[in-house]
Amino acid sequence: MSAQPTKLWPTEAFGEPRSLILASTSRYRAALMDELGVPYLSAAPEFDERALDHRFTEIEPAEFALELAEGKARSIASQHRDARIIAADQIAVLDVDGVATLLHQAGSEDRAIEQLMSMSGRAHDLINGVVVLDTSTGAIRRGVDSHRVTMRTFSRREAEAYAAQFAPLDCVGSYRIEDNSDLIDSVVGGDRSGVIGLPLPLLRELLDDS
Repeated sequence: MSAQPTKLWPTEAFGEPRSLILASTSRYRAALMDELGVPYLSAAPEFDERALDHRFTEIEPAEFALELAEGKARSIASQHRDARIIAADQIAVLDVDGVATLLHQAGSEDRAIEQLMSMSGRAHDLINGVVVLDTSTGAIRRGVDSHRVTMRTFSRREAEAYAAQFAPLDCVGSYRIEDNSDLIDSVVGGDRSGVIGLPLPLLRELLDDS
């Protein structure tokens, strides 16, 4: 699938002025890329993340997030010569009675409500795997960013009201930190951009090193 351009700025990218490709059509990641102020294109990865769900129980969560991100990057690498491809994947991991559960995008309001209720009064981990793949050399840089998010205890009625108002159907965990909501009790970790889905401090490091 050919790349679709997003906003472009007349500024130089980090390092050498090669094409910078974001392997994502997420509006959240595009907004964060806009904050970097560098020229880039956006391309949809041809990669089925859910096909690798079984890997979650076989490897560590951080490695799983990196594996997903790298899969996205490599799925479009042949279409972009002499470019650096940025790819990221965020997973949400909830521990219930010692069992780690992988949370997905809800896709429907009912599933969003059930997912929110499973997190009420509990903490979960948001883990971002980020890669920068240089298609001219094959070199790849990898990094992980994580956050511990604790939700306050809330009622089903509150979860229903949140899902109806904000429709967080395309977000792992069925919530957004950007929403005007008090469901989140605390966040421990790095930059807020990592909670949204593309940790900018980590991305800057990977771009500077690539």
